Amino acid sequence: MSQYIIVTDSAADLDQALVDELGIQVVPLSLTLGGKTYWDYPDRRELDPKEFYARLRAGEVATTAAVNLADAKEAIEPNFQKGLDVLFLAFSSGLSSSCQAVRLAAQELAESYPERTCYVVDTLCASLGQGLLVYLTAQRQMMGATLEEARDYAEERKFHLCHWFTVDDLQFLKRGGRISATTAMLGTMLSIKPVLHVDDEGHLISMAKARGRQASIKALVDKAAELAIEPEGQTMFICQGDCPEDAQYLADLARERLSVRNIHIGYTGPVIGSHSGPGTLALFFVGAHR
Repeated sequence: MSQYIIVTDSAADLDQALVDELGIQVVPLSLTLGGKTYWDYPDRRELDPKEFYARLRAGEVATTAAVNLADAKEAIEPNFQKGLDVLFLAFSSGLSSSCQAVRLAAQELAESYPERTCYVVDTLCASLGQGLLVYLTAQRQMMGATLEEARDYAEERKFHLCHWFTVDDLQFLKRGGRISATTAMLGTMLSIKPVLHVDDEGHLISMAKARGRQASIKALVDKAAELAIEPEGQTMFICQGDCPEDAQYLADLARERLSVRNIHIGYTGPVIGSHSGPGTLALFFVGAHR
């Protein structure tokens, strides 16, 4: 059985404790804020999430960059040199060009390392949805799955990885072209919160509207109640854009209504948070379909 490592990028929003637990590698993405470029490492060594969201609330604008060809080769090649194959679970191609850069890197490195293999899975996922897919695939690896078995599992499971989330500040969706300026203005005035998900093509789609924050949070649990497969036995992930009380409320609702025992709460990292803004709240789980 070949030895292999699972690699992902920091759009997965996995914290250092989970990275260490799973024995995976994370390629940091970058963002620019206040004229300075930061790398988004799992241990947040360059930019603390609380500081990041405070700066967004103060009006600073962040821009992000995808993994490029050089970054991808730098992440993969040292593993080849150690005799390890690679399973790269990449940020959704519907939201970023990172996956394409990783595929090109794998093709170029194959010429120099014909005895090694790098499979690239377009997760069609983002944030801790991508993180949850990585987590579940790493669990399979720990149970003895071969490289091909782990790849096939990730390819199948990604279409059951449900992403349901809401945002508190509509201006960030407006800036990203997800909603119109008029919708953002009226929604802010009426306290209307969109409920969104990531579809089968890895795109961000607005699905419903809720009146007020609590209603939008309850709508996330409603979706889990509708779609989740045996929720009581799942590990669900929640990510939050510096709104820990809301995240705890969401977790408590999920435990109460769905009998979920294992819930991991983490930050929406600065790369995803640059586009979703402070107050983003999301629930990720395995469902009958997305």
